[in-house]
Amino acid sequence: MELYTVRAGDTFPALARRFGIGPEELARANQLPGRRVVPGMSLLIPSNSCGEGRDALVFAYACPDAADEVLRETLPSLSALLPFSFRLTETGELLPPERTALRETALEGGAAPFLTVSNLTASGGFSGRVAHAVLTDPAVQEPTLNRLLAVLESGGWAGVCFHLQYVFPFDREAYSRFLRRASALLHERGLLVCSALAPQESAGQEGLLCGAQDMAAHGEAADFVILLSFEWGHVYSAPQAVSPLPRVRRAVAQAASLIPPGKLLMGFTNHGYRWRLPWRQGDTGELIGSAAAQELAAAMGAQLRYDEHAAAPFFTYTDTAGQRSVVWYEDARSTLARLRVAEEYALGGVCLWTADRLFRPALLLMQDCFQVTKFV
Repeated sequence: MELYTVRAGDTFPALARRFGIGPEELARANQLPGRRVVPGMSLLIPSNSCGEGRDALVFAYACPDAADEVLRETLPSLSALLPFSFRLTETGELLPPERTALRETALEGGAAPFLTVSNLTASGGFSGRVAHAVLTDPAVQEPTLNRLLAVLESGGWAGVCFHLQYVFPFDREAYSRFLRRASALLHERGLLVCSALAPQESAGQEGLLCGAQDMAAHGEAADFVILLSFEWGHVYSAPQAVSPLPRVRRAVAQAASLIPPGKLLMGFTNHGYRWRLPWRQGDTGELIGSAAAQELAAAMGAQLRYDEHAAAPFFTYTDTAGQRSVVWYEDARSTLARLRVAEEYALGGVCLWTADRLFRPALLLMQDCFQVTKFV
């Protein structure tokens, strides 16, 4: 695979001729249905030669409303699919996602399904109170684990991914004890255990996201640890890169110093955010998929820029109503930069958030960089 940055004067037909590629193939590889390009756009140039990358795991989360046609294309490139998610409650219930057929969909596509468990509430936020009850109260923990095992006994699941966020810092030891206990129960049944952790850029970093995480303990108890190394730029942040490369590298380095790198999966995204300008404190951004961001830039004739420090593309534009906006997202060039961090630290693999937003250049780059390890 080769990457090319579109220059002023380039046209799509001329680029297809220049690289000796059929227009259909070039448009499909870069997910450009309109075949429009603008200066600064990063294009993936397909080749007949296959990558000879090392064996690696490729996990991906999927939301309940993921489209079947998108999953069918994505699943062959994955080791495992993590349907998001079964929800814990303060009373020991385990509530299934709206769509439970993703397990069968994953198996049909050749990816192992992991039952993902979170402390997400019905309103959409993560609850420290729910996590506290499950982690510390035997009257809640016992039925929770029993219900979890009952779901797993229905068959088809390769294991469990515990995705607990905003756990209270004072529950740090309880969190580690719970993971050790759950892992022992699941390992007895031949099931795998994965833990998803927020990024920490330095030893002893505090805060609601990472204060309760004993990375070394999670690395010992779990088979895999997903590092959620993204969302520095998010709905409620000021406009910025979703995954600034220096912060990703610091987070990976810190995690790899505490967790065996072969167990570690680096999280990355295929989306970005659009913020109105001028941005003011309290303004919110709007999520936009990488493919949609490219199409928007082309439709608006925007000049794409690339922040070399953050290793991320962005552009500004003005709509027909006169509203200015800025978009930060991930493209082929920034995706490759992040995959190279996983290579630099010899990680066990990567984890995509999420499989329900197709960004074909990312799939092709993963196929070029890795020989995906399959569980099924």
